[in-house]
Amino acid sequence: PTSYLKPWGSNRGSVTTNHMRTSYSLALLVWNARLVSAFSFAPSTRNFLQPSSTAVSQSTRPFLRQYSSTRKTSLAMSTSEEAEVVSVNVGANLEEVRQKIVESCEAVGRDLSTVQLVAVSKTKPLELVQQAYASGQRVFGENYAQELVDKAGSIGESDVVWHFIGGLQSNKANMLVKGVMPHGTLVVETVSSLKVAKKLDNAMSEFEDRKLGIFVQVNTSGEESKSGVSPSDVAELCKQITSECERVQLKGVMTIGAPGDISCLESLAACRDEVATALGMEANDLGLSMGMSGDYEIAIAKGSTNVRVGSTIFGARDYSNKA
Repeated sequence: PTSYLKPWGSNRGSVTTNHMRTSYSLALLVWNARLVSAFSFAPSTRNFLQPSSTAVSQSTRPFLRQYSSTRKTSLAMSTSEEAEVVSVNVGANLEEVRQKIVESCEAVGRDLSTVQLVAVSKTKPLELVQQAYASGQRVFGENYAQELVDKAGSIGESDVVWHFIGGLQSNKANMLVKGVMPHGTLVVETVSSLKVAKKLDNAMSEFEDRKLGIFVQVNTSGEESKSGVSPSDVAELCKQITSECERVQLKGVMTIGAPGDISCLESLAACRDEVATALGMEANDLGLSMGMSGDYEIAIAKGSTNVRVGSTIFGARDYSNKA
Protein backbone atom coordinates (compact mmCIF):
# COMPACT_ATOMS: atom_id res chain seq x y z
CA PRO A 1 0.00 0.00 0.00
CA THR A 2 2.08 2.93 -1.29
CA SER A 3 -0.28 5.54 0.14
CA TYR A 4 1.25 4.88 3.56
CA LEU A 5 4.85 5.28 2.29
CA LYS A 6 4.69 8.51 0.20
CA PRO A 7 5.60 10.90 3.07
CA TRP A 8 8.73 8.87 3.75
CA GLY A 9 9.63 8.53 0.07
CA SER A 10 9.47 12.30 -0.58
CA ASN A 11 11.76 13.04 2.38
CA ARG A 12 14.17 10.21 1.77
CA GLY A 13 17.37 12.28 2.05
CA SER A 14 16.65 13.50 5.57
CA VAL A 15 16.03 10.20 7.35
CA THR A 16 18.23 7.32 8.19
CA THR A 17 17.85 3.85 6.78
CA ASN A 18 16.82 2.51 10.19
CA HIS A 19 14.17 5.15 10.48
CA MET A 20 12.80 4.17 7.09
CA ARG A 21 12.70 0.53 8.07
CA THR A 22 10.98 1.33 11.35
CA SER A 23 8.40 3.49 9.64
CA TYR A 24 7.79 0.92 6.91
CA SER A 25 7.22 -1.75 9.57
CA LEU A 26 4.84 0.58 11.37
CA ALA A 27 2.91 1.14 8.16
CA LEU A 28 2.59 -2.60 7.59
CA LEU A 29 1.50 -3.08 11.19
CA VAL A 30 -1.26 -0.51 10.78
CA TRP A 31 -2.35 -2.13 7.52
CA ASN A 32 -2.44 -5.62 9.08
CA ALA A 33 -4.33 -4.30 12.09
CA ARG A 34 -6.98 -2.85 9.78
CA LEU A 35 -7.33 -6.17 7.97
CA VAL A 36 -7.62 -8.08 11.28
CA SER A 37 -10.32 -5.65 12.38
CA ALA A 38 -12.13 -6.16 9.11
CA PHE A 39 -12.13 -9.93 9.53
CA SER A 40 -13.11 -9.78 13.21
CA PHE A 41 -16.04 -7.43 12.65
CA ALA A 42 -16.94 -8.23 9.07
CA PRO A 43 -20.63 -7.22 9.34
CA SER A 44 -19.45 -3.63 10.01
CA THR A 45 -16.64 -3.41 7.44
CA ARG A 46 -18.60 -0.89 5.40
CA ASN A 47 -18.17 1.63 8.24
CA PHE A 48 -14.43 1.97 7.74
CA LEU A 49 -13.46 0.21 4.49
CA GLN A 50 -15.30 1.90 1.65
CA PRO A 51 -15.02 0.46 -1.89
CA SER A 52 -13.25 3.63 -3.02
CA SER A 53 -10.57 3.42 -0.33
CA THR A 54 -7.04 3.10 -1.72
CA ALA A 55 -6.21 0.95 1.31
CA VAL A 56 -8.31 -1.93 -0.04
CA SER A 57 -7.19 -3.63 -3.22
CA GLN A 58 -9.65 -4.71 -5.88
CA SER A 59 -8.90 -8.38 -5.15
CA THR A 60 -9.53 -7.97 -1.41
CA ARG A 61 -13.00 -6.38 -1.62
CA PRO A 62 -14.89 -9.45 -2.94
CA PHE A 63 -13.34 -11.61 -0.20
CA LEU A 64 -14.42 -9.15 2.49
CA ARG A 65 -17.97 -9.06 1.10
CA GLN A 66 -18.10 -12.87 1.08
CA TYR A 67 -16.68 -13.13 4.61
CA SER A 68 -19.17 -10.56 5.85
CA SER A 69 -22.06 -12.47 4.30
CA THR A 70 -20.89 -15.78 5.81
CA ARG A 71 -20.44 -14.19 9.22
CA LYS A 72 -23.97 -12.78 9.15
CA THR A 73 -25.45 -16.14 8.11
CA SER A 74 -23.59 -17.94 10.90
CA LEU A 75 -24.85 -15.48 13.47
CA ALA A 76 -28.42 -15.78 12.16
CA MET A 77 -28.30 -19.59 12.40
CA SER A 78 -27.01 -19.42 15.94
CA THR A 79 -29.77 -17.00 16.88
CA SER A 80 -32.35 -19.27 15.25
CA GLU A 81 -31.18 -22.27 17.25
CA GLU A 82 -31.22 -20.28 20.46
CA ALA A 83 -34.79 -19.16 19.73
CA GLU A 84 -35.78 -22.76 19.05
CA VAL A 85 -34.35 -23.94 22.36
CA VAL A 86 -36.27 -21.24 24.21
CA SER A 87 -39.56 -21.79 22.38
CA VAL A 88 -39.84 -25.58 22.76
CA ASN A 89 -40.78 -27.14 26.11
CA VAL A 90 -39.30 -30.58 25.60
CA GLY A 91 -40.13 -31.81 29.09
CA ALA A 92 -43.81 -30.95 28.79
CA ASN A 93 -44.03 -32.42 25.30
CA LEU A 94 -42.44 -35.65 26.46
CA GLU A 95 -44.92 -35.97 29.30
CA GLU A 96 -47.82 -35.50 26.89
CA VAL A 97 -46.52 -38.18 24.53
CA ARG A 98 -45.86 -40.58 27.39
CA GLN A 99 -49.39 -40.09 28.69
CA LYS A 100 -50.84 -40.84 25.27
CA ILE A 101 -48.76 -44.01 25.09
CA VAL A 102 -50.16 -45.06 28.47
CA GLU A 103 -53.72 -44.40 27.26
CA SER A 104 -53.11 -46.22 23.98
CA CYS A 105 -51.81 -49.29 25.80
CA GLU A 106 -54.73 -49.28 28.21
CA ALA A 107 -57.21 -49.01 25.34
CA VAL A 108 -56.04 -52.29 23.81
CA GLY A 109 -55.02 -54.07 27.02
CA ARG A 110 -51.29 -53.96 26.40
CA ASP A 111 -48.57 -53.83 29.03
CA LEU A 112 -46.87 -50.43 28.97
CA SER A 113 -43.46 -52.10 29.18
CA THR A 114 -43.94 -53.57 25.70
CA VAL A 115 -43.79 -50.16 24.02
CA GLN A 116 -40.59 -48.13 23.73
CA LEU A 117 -40.53 -44.43 22.88
CA VAL A 118 -37.76 -43.37 20.52
CA ALA A 119 -37.42 -39.57 20.69
CA VAL A 120 -36.33 -38.56 17.19
CA SER A 121 -34.00 -35.61 17.59
CA LYS A 122 -32.69 -35.37 14.02
CA THR A 123 -31.63 -31.84 12.95
CA LYS A 124 -32.37 -30.57 16.46
CA PRO A 125 -29.88 -28.60 18.62
CA LEU A 126 -27.92 -30.57 21.18
CA GLU A 127 -29.48 -28.48 23.96
CA LEU A 128 -32.92 -29.94 23.21
CA VAL A 129 -31.54 -33.47 23.40
CA GLN A 130 -29.99 -32.60 26.76
CA GLN A 131 -33.37 -31.30 27.96
CA ALA A 132 -34.97 -34.60 26.97
CA TYR A 133 -32.24 -36.52 28.78
CA ALA A 134 -32.82 -34.40 31.89
CA SER A 135 -36.51 -35.33 31.63
CA GLY A 136 -35.68 -39.02 31.79
CA GLN A 137 -35.55 -39.90 28.09
CA ARG A 138 -32.81 -42.39 27.25
CA VAL A 139 -33.66 -43.59 23.74
CA PHE A 140 -33.08 -41.23 20.80
CA GLY A 141 -33.35 -41.52 17.04
CA GLU A 142 -31.20 -39.83 14.39
CA ASN A 143 -31.29 -39.87 10.58
CA TYR A 144 -27.80 -38.65 9.72
CA ALA A 145 -24.72 -40.69 10.56
CA GLN A 146 -22.37 -37.79 11.28
CA GLU A 147 -24.97 -35.94 13.34
CA LEU A 148 -25.54 -39.06 15.43
CA VAL A 149 -21.81 -39.54 16.01
CA ASP A 150 -21.43 -35.90 17.04
CA LYS A 151 -24.37 -35.96 19.44
CA ALA A 152 -23.38 -39.27 21.00
CA GLY A 153 -19.92 -37.89 21.74
CA SER A 154 -21.29 -34.62 23.09
CA ILE A 155 -23.90 -36.22 25.35
CA GLY A 156 -21.32 -38.79 26.49
CA GLU A 157 -23.74 -40.81 28.63
CA SER A 158 -23.34 -44.59 28.52
CA ASP A 159 -27.01 -45.23 29.36
CA VAL A 160 -28.26 -43.65 26.12
CA VAL A 161 -29.52 -45.92 23.34
CA TRP A 162 -29.10 -44.33 19.91
CA HIS A 163 -31.32 -45.56 17.10
CA PHE A 164 -30.14 -44.84 13.58
CA ILE A 165 -33.28 -44.51 11.46
CA GLY A 166 -31.96 -42.96 8.24
CA GLY A 167 -30.66 -44.51 5.05
CA LEU A 168 -27.23 -45.99 5.71
CA GLN A 169 -24.61 -46.25 2.99
CA SER A 170 -22.33 -49.23 3.46
CA ASN A 171 -19.24 -46.99 3.41
CA LYS A 172 -20.49 -45.16 6.51
CA ALA A 173 -21.21 -48.24 8.59
CA ASN A 174 -17.74 -48.37 10.11
CA MET A 175 -17.75 -44.67 11.03
CA LEU A 176 -21.19 -44.95 12.61
CA VAL A 177 -20.41 -47.97 14.74
CA LYS A 178 -17.00 -46.81 15.95
CA GLY A 179 -18.25 -43.28 16.55
CA VAL A 180 -21.25 -44.24 18.68
CA MET A 181 -20.50 -47.50 20.51
CA PRO A 182 -17.90 -46.00 22.89
CA HIS A 183 -20.52 -43.51 24.11
CA GLY A 184 -23.60 -45.69 24.51
CA THR A 185 -25.61 -48.34 22.70
CA LEU A 186 -26.34 -48.29 18.97
CA VAL A 187 -29.30 -49.83 17.18
CA VAL A 188 -29.53 -49.59 13.39
CA GLU A 189 -33.16 -49.78 12.26
CA THR A 190 -32.66 -49.41 8.51
CA VAL A 191 -30.81 -52.52 7.36
CA SER A 192 -32.17 -53.58 3.99
CA SER A 193 -29.32 -55.62 2.47
CA LEU A 194 -26.88 -58.32 3.46
CA LYS A 195 -24.03 -56.05 2.32
CA VAL A 196 -24.87 -53.37 4.90
CA ALA A 197 -25.38 -56.01 7.59
CA LYS A 198 -21.92 -57.45 6.90
CA LYS A 199 -20.32 -54.00 7.01
CA LEU A 200 -21.90 -53.40 10.41
CA ASP A 201 -20.82 -56.86 11.56
CA ASN A 202 -17.22 -56.18 10.55
CA ALA A 203 -17.24 -52.80 12.30
CA MET A 204 -18.25 -54.51 15.53
CA SER A 205 -15.02 -56.56 15.61
CA GLU A 206 -13.49 -54.02 18.02
CA PHE A 207 -16.32 -54.57 20.52
CA GLU A 208 -15.94 -58.28 21.16
CA ASP A 209 -18.16 -58.45 24.22
CA ARG A 210 -21.08 -56.60 22.63
CA LYS A 211 -23.58 -57.11 19.83
CA LEU A 212 -25.15 -54.52 17.57
CA GLY A 213 -28.94 -54.48 17.50
CA ILE A 214 -30.52 -54.15 14.06
CA PHE A 215 -33.96 -54.00 12.50
CA VAL A 216 -34.60 -54.98 8.90
CA GLN A 217 -36.47 -52.24 7.08
CA VAL A 218 -39.47 -53.30 5.02
CA ASN A 219 -41.07 -51.22 2.27
CA THR A 220 -44.67 -51.99 3.15
CA SER A 221 -46.16 -49.26 0.97
CA GLY A 222 -44.40 -50.26 -2.24
CA GLU A 223 -43.43 -46.64 -2.88
CA GLU A 224 -40.26 -46.12 -4.92
CA SER A 225 -39.29 -43.22 -2.66
CA LYS A 226 -39.18 -45.50 0.38
CA SER A 227 -36.26 -47.74 1.28
CA GLY A 228 -36.50 -51.30 2.49
CA VAL A 229 -36.91 -54.83 1.20
CA SER A 230 -40.22 -56.05 -0.12
CA PRO A 231 -42.43 -58.03 2.27
CA SER A 232 -41.85 -61.17 0.19
CA ASP A 233 -38.06 -60.95 0.66
CA VAL A 234 -37.78 -60.01 4.33
CA ALA A 235 -37.76 -63.54 5.77
CA GLU A 236 -34.95 -64.70 3.49
CA LEU A 237 -32.83 -61.63 4.25
CA CYS A 238 -33.27 -62.13 7.98
CA LYS A 239 -32.19 -65.77 7.64
CA GLN A 240 -29.04 -64.72 5.79
CA ILE A 241 -28.16 -62.05 8.34
CA THR A 242 -28.62 -64.30 11.35
CA SER A 243 -26.51 -67.06 9.79
CA GLU A 244 -23.68 -64.89 8.38
CA CYS A 245 -23.37 -61.99 10.82
CA GLU A 246 -22.41 -63.19 14.29
CA ARG A 247 -21.84 -59.75 15.84
CA VAL A 248 -25.28 -58.33 15.10
CA GLN A 249 -28.54 -59.25 16.75
CA LEU A 250 -31.84 -59.10 14.88
CA LYS A 251 -34.21 -57.06 17.01
CA GLY A 252 -37.17 -56.99 14.64
CA VAL A 253 -38.56 -55.33 11.55
CA MET A 254 -39.21 -51.67 10.78
CA THR A 255 -41.28 -49.65 8.34
CA ILE A 256 -42.06 -46.05 7.56
CA GLY A 257 -45.19 -46.75 5.56
CA ALA A 258 -47.47 -44.36 3.77
CA PRO A 259 -49.05 -41.64 5.93
CA GLY A 260 -52.50 -42.69 7.08
CA ASP A 261 -52.30 -46.14 5.50
CA ILE A 262 -53.10 -48.61 8.26
CA SER A 263 -52.48 -51.54 5.92
CA CYS A 264 -48.75 -50.75 6.10
CA LEU A 265 -48.81 -51.36 9.84
CA GLU A 266 -50.71 -54.61 9.39
CA SER A 267 -48.31 -55.70 6.66
CA LEU A 268 -45.29 -55.23 8.94
CA ALA A 269 -46.95 -57.31 11.67
CA ALA A 270 -47.47 -60.09 9.14
CA CYS A 271 -43.81 -59.81 8.07
CA ARG A 272 -42.71 -60.14 11.68
CA ASP A 273 -44.75 -63.34 12.08
CA GLU A 274 -43.25 -64.77 8.88
CA VAL A 275 -39.69 -63.96 9.98
CA ALA A 276 -40.28 -65.52 13.39
CA THR A 277 -41.52 -68.73 11.78
CA ALA A 278 -38.53 -68.83 9.40
CA LEU A 279 -36.10 -68.42 12.29
CA GLY A 280 -37.90 -70.74 14.69
CA MET A 281 -38.67 -67.91 17.11
CA GLU A 282 -41.73 -66.66 18.94
CA ALA A 283 -43.29 -63.64 17.20
CA ASN A 284 -43.15 -61.62 20.43
CA ASP A 285 -39.37 -62.10 20.53
CA LEU A 286 -39.10 -59.74 17.56
CA GLY A 287 -40.00 -56.07 17.68
CA LEU A 288 -42.19 -53.96 15.43
CA SER A 289 -40.79 -50.48 14.81
CA MET A 290 -43.64 -48.49 13.32
CA GLY A 291 -45.59 -45.36 14.09
CA MET A 292 -44.45 -41.74 14.14
CA SER A 293 -45.79 -38.41 15.42
CA GLY A 294 -48.92 -38.59 13.30
CA ASP A 295 -49.95 -42.19 13.92
CA TYR A 296 -48.10 -43.68 16.88
CA GLU A 297 -51.32 -44.24 18.85
CA ILE A 298 -52.79 -46.27 15.98
CA ALA A 299 -49.48 -48.11 15.60
CA ILE A 300 -49.60 -49.16 19.25
CA ALA A 301 -53.07 -50.56 18.68
CA LYS A 302 -51.63 -52.56 15.77
CA GLY A 303 -48.84 -54.02 17.90
CA SER A 304 -45.94 -51.60 17.59
CA THR A 305 -43.19 -52.06 20.16
CA ASN A 306 -41.11 -49.08 18.97
CA VAL A 307 -42.73 -45.73 18.23
CA ARG A 308 -40.54 -43.02 16.69
CA VAL A 309 -41.81 -39.60 17.73
CA GLY A 310 -39.95 -36.45 16.76
CA SER A 311 -41.71 -33.18 15.90
CA THR A 312 -44.34 -33.68 18.60
CA ILE A 313 -41.53 -33.61 21.16
CA PHE A 314 -38.89 -31.33 19.63
CA GLY A 315 -40.98 -29.11 17.33
CA ALA A 316 -41.03 -28.79 13.54
CA ARG A 317 -37.75 -29.50 11.76
CA ASP A 318 -35.56 -27.32 9.58
CA TYR A 319 -33.83 -29.31 6.84
CA SER A 320 -32.16 -26.31 5.17
CA ASN A 321 -28.71 -27.31 6.44
CA LYS A 322 -28.97 -30.99 5.58
CA ALA A 323 -27.91 -32.60 2.35
